Amino acid sequence: MFMKQETDRDKFVRLATARVNKTLKSIQLIGNLSNKSNYQYTDADIEKIFRSLTNELRNCRQRFEQRSDGGKTGFRLDE
Repeated sequence: MFMKQETDRDKFVRLATARVNKTLKSIQLIGNLSNKSNYQYTDADIEKIFRSLTNELRNCRQRFEQRSDGGKTGFRLDE
């Protein structure tokens, strides 16, 4: 029986879809914490949450934008 082998692209699409959907659901659950009738929090708490999420998302994007040489950019005076 011949089984089609999954390509790198197929694997990326499958995993990215599942992981992004899982992440979106988790973000929605964080949003549920905004209900002040059920939870008590400060502005500082909110700032910490969103700073952490923003930083991690920025780090993730940078990993995608790095050159395919493993992130070794070499020296550039203008950066």
